[in-house]
Amino acid sequence: MEINISNKPLLYRRVAIGATIAFVWTAYFLIKGGAFDPKWPQFWYIRPLILVPLAGAVGGVFYHLMEGFRIKGGWIKVGINLLCVIVYIMGVWIGTVLGLDGVWWD
Repeated sequence: MEINISNKPLLYRRVAIGATIAFVWTAYFLIKGGAFDPKWPQFWYIRPLILVPLAGAVGGVFYHLMEGFRIKGGWIKVGINLLCVIVYIMGVWIGTVLGLDGVWWD
């Protein structure tokens, strides 16, 4: 199994898609979140808006690195795609926890 990162435009597109999905989800979560505490720092929302898309971008890199397994087809492709979704969701969840730690989640 060889890791192929020669297709950089495809890698960049997958990273951008992963980061964009995470950014939109986080922005929606912050907008619909409700009241903010005046004791919080002035630009507290910058941390989650950076960390969560970064975690989504890492999920996009993971998806790209699994391409060698997906081309085999069949149940392996289904299993790898399911693994990629699970890794992406867990990564974005951990990024959300780290981004909101100390503000919403004490």
